Amino acid sequence: MEVPKIKVLDEKEKILHTVSKEVSFPLSDDDKKLIYDSIKFLELSQDEDVAKKCNLRPGMGLAFIQMGLPKRIFVIANKDEDTGKFETHIIINPEIISQSEELVYVGEGEGCLSVNRYVEGIVPRHARITVKYNDIDGNEKTIRVREEIAVAFQHEIDHLNGILFVDRIDKKDPFKNQDKMREL
Repeated sequence: MEVPKIKVLDEKEKILHTVSKEVSFPLSDDDKKLIYDSIKFLELSQDEDVAKKCNLRPGMGLAFIQMGLPKRIFVIANKDEDTGKFETHIIINPEIISQSEELVYVGEGEGCLSVNRYVEGIVPRHARITVKYNDIDGNEKTIRVREEIAVAFQHEIDHLNGILFVDRIDKKDPFKNQDKMREL
């Protein structure tokens, strides 16, 4: 299986701190192709054999800005460990319209395809969020996500707003308020 040619920018690239622009419809054929290539790339990155053979770091989400395109588009491919099937999301022009008060964090730390180093600390995230967005055809949709998927959505929406997860870790106290949040 051939891995799509996707070049993910490293955190030192200044464009990653750019706020992405709203997308208008219909999408270009290039944008649609990149959306589907990105999903395939993420799925293959989570296949241990392919990842090892092709030197890929496993990833669950990818925002267009990480490929140097400041457009408000991201995709998520989350593998269900029990079934081996992927839950995929194509999210365009997202807006968080509600969020839980409960905060969570990823116990082993968040990762990012643009951050090629281990970063100690926790990133406070809402346990549940509701997001209004457009699908690939421009239809307005709403989705409520929770737990790991909610974290992934918030991580990718941050990308669209020019924020990397490392920017959300308190430099002086990387585990600040950990006792007030639930670990995932």
